[in-house]
Amino acid sequence: MSPMNVPFFRPSIGEAEIEAVTAAMRSGWLTTGPNAAAFETELAEALGDGTLTVAVNSATAALHLGLDALGVVAGDEVIVPTLTFTATAEVVRYLGATPVFVDMDPATLCLDMAALEAAITPKTRVIMPVHFAGYPCDMVALRRVADSHGLKILDDAAHALPSQAGNATIGSPAAGADATALSFYANKTMTTGEGGALTTADPEIARRARVMRLHGIDRDVFNRFTDVKASWIYDVVEPGFKYNLTDMAAALGRVQLRQIEAFRAARTARVARYDAALADLPLTLPPHAPDGSLHSWHLYIVQVQDDAPVERNTLIDELNARGIGTSVHYRPLHQMSVWKPYSVGRTFPVADAYFERCVTLPLFMAMTEAEQEYVIAALRELLG
Repeated sequence: MSPMNVPFFRPSIGEAEIEAVTAAMRSGWLTTGPNAAAFETELAEALGDGTLTVAVNSATAALHLGLDALGVVAGDEVIVPTLTFTATAEVVRYLGATPVFVDMDPATLCLDMAALEAAITPKTRVIMPVHFAGYPCDMVALRRVADSHGLKILDDAAHALPSQAGNATIGSPAAGADATALSFYANKTMTTGEGGALTTADPEIARRARVMRLHGIDRDVFNRFTDVKASWIYDVVEPGFKYNLTDMAAALGRVQLRQIEAFRAARTARVARYDAALADLPLTLPPHAPDGSLHSWHLYIVQVQDDAPVERNTLIDELNARGIGTSVHYRPLHQMSVWKPYSVGRTFPVADAYFERCVTLPLFMAMTEAEQEYVIAALRELLG
């Protein structure tokens, strides 16, 4: 095999994106401006079903604003899958509430429904499912559980644009969540560089999020600079946050959003190539979305089986030695120092076993066939 460097991820940024960001800079609007307003509108139109969108500077900000708008306060409990990035849990603590971790379903890698039911207490206020790697959670079952206990659903859909649960796009009201947080971080299925959005059908949730995303000011961040009323005429009604999205980031996002279906098709084609080439190796391949649903394929995660000739850590080291970037998604939160006190006396056997075996392979829109074949050849050499 001829040596080749294949990164874990490479962004798909073309001349159209560069021109859009340059035009935003030349316009004089560097912070939130007309591109940010247009991006919100275009994202709402893409999701459909009367979606209301609030663009912010990260999915973490969107999650925080979502919990705040849903009324979570100190002393409440929020159910969080242990298999997720720390941001999903940390925003719960921002509000003084307690994250309650649940184990994962081994088939879908999303939260386990039986564990969810067992974790509900009189203090529970919100369920935060994670559409892990882009696999859509069973939103019908989640909505049934939430409604039976009088709970709200805040989707962590950082991996999930443009996943669909049935015919409903995750992030749209039809999918069944009360609110959804999307991510446009650099390695996501589309990017604004750094950025995110909160989506909802509830005008009050959207109104609260818009006020709180910029210091609790009672005028919309863009309206203050376009209304005939002077920009300094406003009131501060809450101690809010600094979560607004810049116009340069939004300009990038507008171009990327127009390509989201092409990006998903590119990822899906590479997934099919991996699936076919790796099927006979001692690997558990990632689950596909059920019939009638769509997977965004943000990540391609395999699990090294017990009978493999090398274990997970050795496989990662050997791939790295061959110039192939990998990652691990994720070490479960209950294993992390800051979250261990929230998991005392409870076990998470599925997530623990998964973590010992999982490795995320390179998957990105600009990945060439030669790069993917190099990764496949290395895996076959090490595991065949």
